Amino acid sequence: MKRSEVNKALRELEAMCEKYCCYLPPFCHFTPEQWQTKGHEYDEVRECCLGWDITDYGKGAFDQLGFSLITIRNGSRALPEKYPKVYAEKLLYLKEGQYSPNHFHWYKTEDIINRGGGNVLIRVYNSTPEEEIDYESEVTVHTDGRTYTVPAGTQIRLTPGESIFIPQRLYHDFTVEPGTGPVLLGEVSQCNDDANDNRFNPPMGRFPAIEEDEPPYRLLCTEYPPAGDCGNRF
Repeated sequence: MKRSEVNKALRELEAMCEKYCCYLPPFCHFTPEQWQTKGHEYDEVRECCLGWDITDYGKGAFDQLGFSLITIRNGSRALPEKYPKVYAEKLLYLKEGQYSPNHFHWYKTEDIINRGGGNVLIRVYNSTPEEEIDYESEVTVHTDGRTYTVPAGTQIRLTPGESIFIPQRLYHDFTVEPGTGPVLLGEVSQCNDDANDNRFNPPMGRFPAIEEDEPPYRLLCTEYPPAGDCGNRF
């Protein structure tokens, strides 16, 4: 994925947050140059992977297979004494034509909330004991206090304000309902660990390889320099 594509996606997500009055914490606005001056007071941002996150799942087709995200708060299962939060919060941005692929989480449960824009379609499947997709069994769905069952592979439509609960090991993917426009989503969950808690089916990567064709607009959550490192990484 080219850095210019990352920068464009960041600006689009930033504009969507502004449009729907989802105000961001200060660290989301730090420039790459400002990050070079930040000390250990921002270790929580670095070690809990807070901040911007753009992915093309390693496939190089971001406008068809991709997602833009911001992690606003998070704890750490690896460092629970240092970061005891047991919850996380994200904002996610999906454009028409983009797809976030089928996956489940071993540890994390989450609520996905449509915060504004178009309608998001979330397809759901149970998983088998072997962690494969169960194409046969009905899925129990929880949306805004309502519990009901749907056939395997049903797409649940969330209009602005609506939400769905995603339990552990429930396969789910995301698309935008055609003709409704881009969607800003919220995610409220247990601690988030994108490096270890995603089972994609079929398997794929989570973080992009970036081709540097222009300077970065913002650093991604995987790119922060160590505290006190005044060198120039770009």
